Amino acid sequence: MTARVRTTLVAATAVALSVALAAPAVAAPGTGGHDATRRAMEAAVADGVPGATATARDGHRTWSETVGVGDLRTGEPRSERDRYRVGSITKTFVATVLLQLEAEGRLSLDDTVDTWLPGVVEGNGNDAGRITLRQLLNHTSGVYDYTVDEEFTRTYFAKDGFFEHRYDTVTPRELVEIATAHEPDFAPGTSWNYSNTNYVLAGMVIEEVTGRPYGDEVRRRVIEPLKLRATSVPGTRATMPQPSSRAYSKLARTATGPTYDVTRLNPSIAGAAGEMISSSDDLNRFYTALLRGRLLPAEQLAEMTTTVPVQPGAGYGLGLMKRELGCGVTVWGHGGGIHGSSSEAVVTKDGRHALAFNFNGDWSGDSGAVIEAEFCAE
Repeated sequence: MTARVRTTLVAATAVALSVALAAPAVAAPGTGGHDATRRAMEAAVADGVPGATATARDGHRTWSETVGVGDLRTGEPRSERDRYRVGSITKTFVATVLLQLEAEGRLSLDDTVDTWLPGVVEGNGNDAGRITLRQLLNHTSGVYDYTVDEEFTRTYFAKDGFFEHRYDTVTPRELVEIATAHEPDFAPGTSWNYSNTNYVLAGMVIEEVTGRPYGDEVRRRVIEPLKLRATSVPGTRATMPQPSSRAYSKLARTATGPTYDVTRLNPSIAGAAGEMISSSDDLNRFYTALLRGRLLPAEQLAEMTTTVPVQPGAGYGLGLMKRELGCGVTVWGHGGGIHGSSSEAVVTKDGRHALAFNFNGDWSGDSGAVIEAEFCAE
């Protein structure tokens, strides 16, 4: 999201697009320093973000920085080792697993959703027999985004609803039912619109194909092989692993007013669309391994990096976003937002230069400026 106001997971739809849609600054390609990145993080904190943590890798060099506080009550600073909720960055992990299953011949991206989930997407003009798995992964399915449903928004994102329902467990089927109570946004394959429902369905397909929850497959196929020790799929667990900072939100469509501690929540409201937890170092390792072909065969990686145009200079592949920066550098990755946490992870296609960072507030802060500073500052 490029606007100041963010509204937790409702805004995650747009937060996840912040890398792709922020207006680029014009600058020369970076020369390896990180002073500009630090200044961009400081500007985010000055703008109202409680704190920021970032790690960059450039070749064999690693740089980490923290700014601001991790706890507004105690003043404790953020840590470069912080775990945080990564929101829609979860989608890249989910897409990777589905593409691995395709490479194993266990499914085809041209399979319809109805092939694997008969009767799940129907009613109000929804037709799973016309939607392919590929369309789920690149957001061309037309399925309505459950996170923008008005009742869901009041229940889980507004202040009163959040504090009453923050520990509720919501099943993937229930999330899909919220979406299919609405007509599709468009006929499958005719347009593009970011919908968290697509990845809830993708997670359900993984379970149907493998007989195991999508989180188990992410752990077995990605987290464990890459030794991502700070990365987890929490399911219904409301607490955060340590070390971690507190997460803060306004719980309203405003950048002013009271600030609430929203660290503890049941992330089942996001599920396969955005429930995961990770760290900046782990995210850099994941995206570097992915773009260098360690997780997918060449054919599947080519499918993942085939993009649908979103706007000039930005495209969306299969759980992966492409953005051309103002200095001519192209980065791949994803962004994510969930209550009190806004994250970005991007890498050059050769995997040489990577950046991942997190703001522990969801109402302000220019994440696009941090990325431009890292990859484009002189």
